[in-house]
Amino acid sequence: MFEAEADGLRELKSAQAIRVPEILGCGIENGESFLALERFTFDAPTTATERLLGERLAKLHRHTADRFGWFRDNTIGPTPQFNTWSDDWIAFFRVHRLEFQLGLATANGYGADINGPGGKLAERLAELFAGYTPVASLLHGDLWGGNWGSVAGEPVIFDPAVHYGDRESDIAMTMLFGGFGKAFYAAYEASWPMAPGHEQRLKLYQLYHVLNHLNLFGRSYLGRTMSLLRELQ
Repeated sequence: MFEAEADGLRELKSAQAIRVPEILGCGIENGESFLALERFTFDAPTTATERLLGERLAKLHRHTADRFGWFRDNTIGPTPQFNTWSDDWIAFFRVHRLEFQLGLATANGYGADINGPGGKLAERLAELFAGYTPVASLLHGDLWGGNWGSVAGEPVIFDPAVHYGDRESDIAMTMLFGGFGKAFYAAYEASWPMAPGHEQRLKLYQLYHVLNHLNLFGRSYLGRTMSLLRELQ
């Protein structure tokens, strides 16, 4: 996990779009795995900082690959995240994101609730992408409010789940748990406007993370999971 996180930080840094922590070391010492990162003292985000974050995230997303996925697998929290390269984003998302999490949820005892609507969604996934062809953008992959901060007015992102995929999935995660203000979204939209139909796709990408929370933290996330599944039918 730590090696994949370190590689993710290096990948983000290579885009020269937004600041990430410097890696001080990664390995095993006395039987304990470690990842040592640059230490930050955060200040309160301002409207200007949020605006910079939106602009720089759009710049990060313009760093693209020829295919979707990444050169290695990693994790989303402690959950495995498979990133096998693919030329087809819809197929990639169906297999490595949606169906994988649905399978975990079934194994965790939620199959009776989610298998019907989850299976139907997987079958009609392409309908959500009618008229829209995403590019393989470099993604943070787990961009909730706890994974960014302000250092002397400069935005910093960390704790990534890096892969190349649809940029809308990063935006979807920012909307799940708060922590991003109007200035952030306005600046991103001004830098790279969202495509028509993004509203439903944002729900799809949120479903991935909510399913992951269901699998990690239990039944308290089942209601939100079912609500998203209903909205996506």
